[in-house]
Amino acid sequence: MLKRACRLYWRAARLRCPNCGGRPVFLTWTHMSPNCPVCGLRFERGERGYWVGAYFFNLMTMETVFTVWFLVFLVATWPNPPWDTLQREITVLMLLVPIAFFPFSKTFFLAFDLLVRPATEEDFSAPQEASPLKRQEDKPPRAAGD
Repeated sequence: MLKRACRLYWRAARLRCPNCGGRPVFLTWTHMSPNCPVCGLRFERGERGYWVGAYFFNLMTMETVFTVWFLVFLVATWPNPPWDTLQREITVLMLLVPIAFFPFSKTFFLAFDLLVRPATEEDFSAPQEASPLKRQEDKPPRAAGD
């Protein structure tokens, strides 16, 4: 069980499909492909609101970064911490961390979900979405007057 968990989270940390390690999982930094391009695993596994778990992972990461940064800053600058500097740095961190961690929160939550509910046949049933590049190639060329 521990070996499987490590494998799932290691793949997720590298922004790969936690199930097989296939990639690319993301079409852009914020848009996840609906299926793994290698194994076909449907990334949205289940009910409506599935990604609330990923938001939870992102929130917990942001709160952990806030707490650690706040404590380290206080200990390093005690007995006269520069409160204005602390406030500016915390504000910047709280704006950047959720954006930087966004894709990781999705793959980590998917790894957690696969650990708790292993993949079944139903998780591989959805067709794959074509990449945006493929969709542009399928469009007919526009006429010169358009």
